[in-house]
Formats: sequence, structure tokens, C-alpha cells
Amino acid sequence: MEGEKEIRSRLVQELVLNGRDPPSCYVQRDHDRQLNAPPQPSSPIPVIDLDHLSQSDGADEAVKFRSALQSWGLFLAINHGIPGSFLDKVLNLSREFFHLPLEDKQKFTNLIDGKDFKLEGYGNDIVVSNGQILDWNDRLYLLIQPEDQRNLAVWPTTPISFRDTLHEFGKKTETVRAQILRAMAKVLELKEDCFVNHFDEKATMNARFNYYPHCKRPDLVFGLKPHSDASAMTILLLDKEVGGLQVHKNAEWVDVPVLPNSLLVVVGDGMEILSNGIFRSPIHRVLTNSDKERVSVVMFISLDPEKNLEPLDELVDEKRPRMYKTVRTKDFLADHYEDFAEGKRTMDFYKI
Repeated sequence: MEGEKEIRSRLVQELVLNGRDPPSCYVQRDHDRQLNAPPQPSSPIPVIDLDHLSQSDGADEAVKFRSALQSWGLFLAINHGIPGSFLDKVLNLSREFFHLPLEDKQKFTNLIDGKDFKLEGYGNDIVVSNGQILDWNDRLYLLIQPEDQRNLAVWPTTPISFRDTLHEFGKKTETVRAQILRAMAKVLELKEDCFVNHFDEKATMNARFNYYPHCKRPDLVFGLKPHSDASAMTILLLDKEVGGLQVHKNAEWVDVPVLPNSLLVVVGDGMEILSNGIFRSPIHRVLTNSDKERVSVVMFISLDPEKNLEPLDELVDEKRPRMYKTVRTKDFLADHYEDFAEGKRTMDFYKI
């Protein structure tokens, strides 16, 4: 009979093989669960055409863009410049990795000597307390930028093209990031490179590859518990066939639809702070599926860890006073990792 400690050390993909109901350490408390299907939203998730947004006649798209950032905190980006065939390749390689034999994946484990947790690598998220409710997913977490800080020891060598493809995806994501940051500055009537200049060569980009196995009791667990992202911006490549991501808006959980070849852009806590609360960092979660697996690839974009995270001076005045304290980026991120594990939101501690 397995004890809870042993179960907690197991990968979710392994637990699925025995066909049992989710162990108790994965079962959400009653008040945290939403057992019923979410009501139909009054308006759909915003879709922004990035190519049109950058054109001289893109004023209408800019209005939609600002509304999405302020009201939803996210949008589905189309015409972003990354070919659909390349996005398919990224998703396929992700799935191939998670389908490898366990011993092959464990070469890139995020546990030192089988017990000491490190952020990068393959495995589960950190466990900070015995009473922590775990999420129904396995993940591979890697630092992409700065390139000279990559820990290639935890970068998979199988599938054979994984590393080269991830490197290329990072470069393409960087281009999308710059386009969106310039558009953000423009709608706030700031200098075009105002936000871009905050993301210098020491700014970080981390990739998180998520694998959500099917679950016999999807009503009991979360693929990923409700949270906001500590990043400044998050760019997600979602599964083309299986949904599950939801965003919280107006006291409702709204499904993010499957839109092939799109990218989901999410405002992170960092950008909410930089914009002095004009752009909002939304609470979102992931549900599981009773008979289908799901994968996603998430790119977290943050400032240089040594830089201070604080509202831009240009966005603080008498009408809109400063709303957040100053914190060093790496300290904010470190707080987030532990707060996330306990279901807390780091932002709450930095509001004035």
C-alpha cells in the first residue's frame, strides 16, 4: 500500500497507468472546485490580428487590443508571423517527449539525488507543505534566454530536433514579444520602445512544457490550480484539439477556445505592475479531461532578475497614484513559486 509521501513523489503520468481514482493529495477542497459547466460568456475571448494591429489603418484593432488588455488581460493572437507548420512541430515534439519511456525522461529530472527540487528540468512543481493540493500535470521547465545561461544538461536530446526547434521557437517568440510590447506602449501613448527597452539582453524567457494526462475524475482535480502569472508577459501555444484552459472574468470561468495556429497572449503580474494597474493580470486555471491527454507550451517573459519591478514613472500621477511597491524581479519570482504552490497570489502582498 503506497503512502501519501510516496504518491507525492510520483509523476502524474505514472499514476494514470494504475487506473485508480486520483489520490487524495490531488483532490481539491470542495470550496475550490467548480463542478458545473461554466455559463456562456457575455462576450467571447478577444482575437487580435497582430499584422493588422501594426498597420497604419489598424486603429480599430488598437481599440480592441487595449480593451482586451484592460478587461480580459489576455487575447488570442492571429497573423503573428509564426507559420502554423512550425507551431505544429513544436507541439508534436512536446508530445513525443512526454511519450518517451520514463527512464529516458528522468535523465533530465528536476530532482537532485532524487530529493532536492530545482526549478529547471522534468518532473513536478515544488511541494512546500504536506497539506499542499497537487496539480494533475507533469512538466518540463527550461531557461531559454539569456542564451549563455542555458543549462543544457536538462535540455532533452530526444526527440532529435527538440533543442534546435526550441531555440528557434524562442527566437520567433522574441519577435512577437517585441511587436506586442511596442503596441502596448502605443495604446498608452508612450514612446514606442518604452516597454521594449525594459527587456534588455538579461531579460529572461522560460519555457514550460505541460503534459495533462487524462483523469478518471476530472471533477475532483485541477490540471493547474487558479493563478496569475508572475511573468511580465506569457505567450502560450495551446493544444490544437483539446481545450481546458479557463479565465476568470466577472465572477465566471470562461473557456478559452481552441483556435489552431493562434497564440494566447496573457498579461503577467509584472506587466500589471509596470503599467500601474492599467493592464490586468488575469486569474486562470486548467481543467482535465476524462479520456484525452492535453499538451501546451508556455513561454514566460520577465525582466532582468536584478532589475526593480515597479510602475513606470510616466504612468503615475495625481489621478492614478502609484499602486504597487518596488520589488527586485528575482525576489518577486521567488515569492511567486512558493505562493503558487500554496494557492496564494504574490500580487496581493505588493499592492499599496
